[in-house]
Amino acid sequence: MKYTVNIKKKVIKNLKRLPGSIQEQFKALTGDLINKGPIQKDWHNFSKIGKNKYHCHLTRSYVACWKNEKESIIIEVYYVGSREDAPY
Repeated sequence: MKYTVNIKKKVIKNLKRLPGSIQEQFKALTGDLINKGPIQKDWHNFSKIGKNKYHCHLTRSYVACWKNEKESIIIEVYYVGSREDAPY
């Protein structure tokens, strides 16, 4: 089953300011979210951070956060950026 990944406008805007290597990592994560769903145990420091909310590290300093309502094929990425500013 393929998932639909929605990326918030704020994330897209912030992503453009990040280094190219982080953008590439995010692109790879998005591909995994589409093909494998919200549970991404192969990604560094993947964890559940709340009800239906998850995060992983793209690098030591950058993270991505997303949510997925139970039984839904829609995943919403709501944050990508430095881990110090992450909303968790």
